[in-house]
Amino acid sequence: MLGRLQLDGYQLVDDPQGTDFVIVNTCGFIEQARHESFSAIDEMLELKRRGETGGVIVAGCLAERQKEQLLESRPQIDSLVGVFARDEVARVADRLMGNLREQRTVFSPAPVQALSDRQRFRITPRHFAYLKISEGCDRLCTFCAIPRMRGKHVSKPIEEIGREAAELAADGVRELLIVAQDTTYYGLDLYGRPRLADLLEVLEAVDGIDWIRLMYFYPMYIDDALIRRIASSRKVLPYLDMPLQHASDSMLKRMARRVRRDETESLLDRLRAGIPDLVLRTTFITGFPGETQDDFERLREFIQKQRFQRVGVFTYSREPETPADRLPDHLPEEVKQQRRDELMALQQAISMEYNEAQVGKRMPVIIDQQVEHEDNVWIARSRADAPDIDGVVYLSGLEQPLATGQIVTAEIVAAQQYDLVGAAVSSN
Repeated sequence: MLGRLQLDGYQLVDDPQGTDFVIVNTCGFIEQARHESFSAIDEMLELKRRGETGGVIVAGCLAERQKEQLLESRPQIDSLVGVFARDEVARVADRLMGNLREQRTVFSPAPVQALSDRQRFRITPRHFAYLKISEGCDRLCTFCAIPRMRGKHVSKPIEEIGREAAELAADGVRELLIVAQDTTYYGLDLYGRPRLADLLEVLEAVDGIDWIRLMYFYPMYIDDALIRRIASSRKVLPYLDMPLQHASDSMLKRMARRVRRDETESLLDRLRAGIPDLVLRTTFITGFPGETQDDFERLREFIQKQRFQRVGVFTYSREPETPADRLPDHLPEEVKQQRRDELMALQQAISMEYNEAQVGKRMPVIIDQQVEHEDNVWIARSRADAPDIDGVVYLSGLEQPLATGQIVTAEIVAAQQYDLVGAAVSSN
């Protein structure tokens, strides 16, 4: 959307006060995200009421999910732009600037081909970027509203992704984060079989890209060829983000995850055996409808046994119009939260153990930013750390100044609960 607006002559500013209009790009995935989106919308509507912005456009998943209901609850919104109407955002802005307010909603059906993300105007740091390889999801997990908001799975062609990666590299990107609603399903709709391994071979050849990080694996369609491709790559990091959601077979069945615990354990064994120094990130849900104390203990035991380096735990969010919402035996919020806290306390100890094992090692890190008011002290990330969700490496520099986006070798000298402390020993 930012790229479209920029091409149409609009300029992005960093303060909503005094703007011609603001765009609130929303999330509608879970209750907490919707609450944050509503808060942002209301804050911008208050600016409009005070005359400090000329209009409010609401876009994204919440607009797609609620449609006209959102206008009924907040009639001061000027325009709604659905997920698949994003390329119309400049026309919506033009109509607002021209005071043409008859059409206030723009929605399009889910595409049968993935939309192009080229000609972007990025607001992430210059040295890393998210690269979406497909849109939508064919999974029918009972807790999830994503298929309703984002449609069925559609893959971008491999050639299109390669061109986008080359554009990003030319713009200074060194780390690509590969994202989708279902990464391992990539290519099945276009080519009749999953082709993530083939895509990674193409991305490996893009000059300027040093790190490729794989996010949002589903624990299916991970074959030996894909494992070998990751293990043999010079650029694909030994890091996989694979949300597993639970480890009790009864819960996995109620969630419609289509995998059993023993299958997951076998997959984890294959991944660890096939990819040296693999770091695994996963997420779990506590308090899903019908989760018994025995189900929870099975999950706790699974986390204790598997020793994942990175774990996130979320309490079950009751989502309207999902199958799980209609299930019996919903749990009290305090039970959900208590179980979440217990798992996070368990994972804290595992994380600390992993971090302490890194002390004394040398490893490549990528520099994200300088620490404010400190001379030559930086915030960096190791290959085990995705931006914003994992830990960081607090890095002291060499005698010569370091720079954002630089990849250097660091010696780890201390461990914290989730972060590391290191000293740069050489620049790459």
